[in-house]
Amino acid sequence: MATRWHGVAAVYDRSFGRLCAGAAPAMVRGLSDVTPARVLDAGTGTGTLAAALADAGHRVTAVDAEPTMIELAAVRRPDVTFVHAALPDLPFADDAFDAAVAGFVVNHVERPRRAVRELARVVRPGGTVRVSIWPGAPASPLSLLWAAVVERSGARPPAGTRLPPEDDFARDAEGLAGLLTGAGLDGATVRKVSWTFSIAPADLWAGVEAGLATIGQTYRAQDAATRRAMRAAYDALTADRPGGLLALPSTALVGSGSVPG
Repeated sequence: MATRWHGVAAVYDRSFGRLCAGAAPAMVRGLSDVTPARVLDAGTGTGTLAAALADAGHRVTAVDAEPTMIELAAVRRPDVTFVHAALPDLPFADDAFDAAVAGFVVNHVERPRRAVRELARVVRPGGTVRVSIWPGAPASPLSLLWAAVVERSGARPPAGTRLPPEDDFARDAEGLAGLLTGAGLDGATVRKVSWTFSIAPADLWAGVEAGLATIGQTYRAQDAATRRAMRAAYDALTADRPGGLLALPSTALVGSGSVPG
């Protein structure tokens, strides 16, 4: 997983990282019964969620598998401890934190069930584990935009890969709650959070050209002519937006559970 993210920290931060930032308030709110809490941010990327946690008064340790992500984040937030590490193998003792969060991470890892169990391991009894995912349905406006780009350009998405059934989970509220409960967490709850993602079209397309997200992998799999056709389709679909910005309603699922004790 880390290889795909190598060297794209700045582009991610400019593009899809801004989309993910929309869920940060819901990830931080009511996270712990103590302040400051010792909080782990697993899969921090360029550190947006870690920064929000620190701004809320918590003592934050953040990890990521990609060193260039950590480097960018550490320059911005010297008050956060950044460590090069990744789920599902964290270099921390049992019960080391009061809470752990993973923003849009369990939908990327190869072993999501093991990843959540590892988050639970490093959190003290009574502490909180909180994760966010993109729901599988209904299709978001951003997903519909990418589908239209693919259809208009004639691009052919690469063959996808699915996790083994024993590792996978349904990308809906019930599936996320089951993932948390299956990791041994108590009182699993899932809530839907919504916001509007606003971005200049050129900034979002930069992430596509860098190979980020499913659409970026599709773009990279095409020949030069089809890549040009994808860009032309995107430009046509995003032209003449008010203020020159895309404004895309976005929704995520945020699940929380408590470590037994």
